[in-house]
Amino acid sequence: MVVRQRARNVGLVGVALVLGLALGGCGSQATPGSGASAVPSTSATEAAAAAAECGSGTIDAAGSSAQRNAVEQAIITFATVCPDVVVRYDASGSGAGITRFTAGEVAFAGSDSALNAGKGEVDAAAARCGGAPAWNLPMVTGPVALAYNLDTVGQLVLDAATTARIFRGEIVSWDDPAIAALNPGELLPAEEIQVLFRADESGTTENFTRYLATAAADVWTDAPAKTWPVEGVGEGREKSAGVAEAVATTPSSLTYVEWSYAKENRLGVAKIDNGSGPVELTAESVGATVATAERTGAGDDLTLRLDHATREPGAYPIVLVTYEVVCSTGLDEPTAAAVRAFLRHLASTEVQQSLADIGYAPLPTSVREDVLDAIGSLG
Repeated sequence: MVVRQRARNVGLVGVALVLGLALGGCGSQATPGSGASAVPSTSATEAAAAAAECGSGTIDAAGSSAQRNAVEQAIITFATVCPDVVVRYDASGSGAGITRFTAGEVAFAGSDSALNAGKGEVDAAAARCGGAPAWNLPMVTGPVALAYNLDTVGQLVLDAATTARIFRGEIVSWDDPAIAALNPGELLPAEEIQVLFRADESGTTENFTRYLATAAADVWTDAPAKTWPVEGVGEGREKSAGVAEAVATTPSSLTYVEWSYAKENRLGVAKIDNGSGPVELTAESVGATVATAERTGAGDDLTLRLDHATREPGAYPIVLVTYEVVCSTGLDEPTAAAVRAFLRHLASTEVQQSLADIGYAPLPTSVREDVLDAIGSLG
């Protein structure tokens, strides 16, 4: 299915947004306001130049389900800016996206973690790109919510150690003293915690387990991994939509899932005590964490290292950045132009700001500017 036709979660955003877009590629004309003079018709030469900047044809991409809602919203507005390009995104999961990218089946992949050299992903991607390196471009900031279904609790608070003990099966009831100590005054039921986790290979799982391994190292002894590492605790569901929908229909349940899915399913979202007090999940609290990320990639590879153990007041610590993994060179020019145009659109200020309405946080300005520079260098 061509997802640009999908209107869920977009409403009038696509119509209003595209009127203000001023992308470096996809040259579009200004829209006159009330009382403005008519805009001169675009000349054939200008139209040809705009079409060249947009590229043409169909772009297939696949990967992270964490960024699905963000990408689908951007696809809808992009269709108005560059109508000769069709973008199709298969939210099959980060691992599947990387596999399809290295096999040459898609123009770019969405992944909740950068290419892993130890697993051979860097070399496989370079081979797919004709010997040129693939770049990891951070594009969508997807905070991970601890989403719950508890009728008796107004606002749940958790910390790293307590969360780790829940997901290891060491805390099994909502009225456990460790949870009660974090939630004075809340009516915690004497019910078993129904733990739900991602059954498929997932960058969200890798980022969540990295948070636990970093911020609760004494409790969580497993290394970060895309595959859920704990056996015998909880039940697995496929993809972000699967775990979110399961929590929505399962009383006393808890999972980790991208904020956008928690909002979409109207789930409770826990505040996280990072050691400096409970922090609500907001675009601002996520931005406070992403802005301090360390750059670990070289040149235009913009891989970031997030500090999941941050104790900065007001910083929400369970954050992932989804990357678009793309060949630095090696695509045919119409496809390369279309990829540049779409990624430039997704990274634009207008689109990034609009994503906050559906559960994402805009990229910090310094990161976004580096991303736009890298996109301009794609061949």
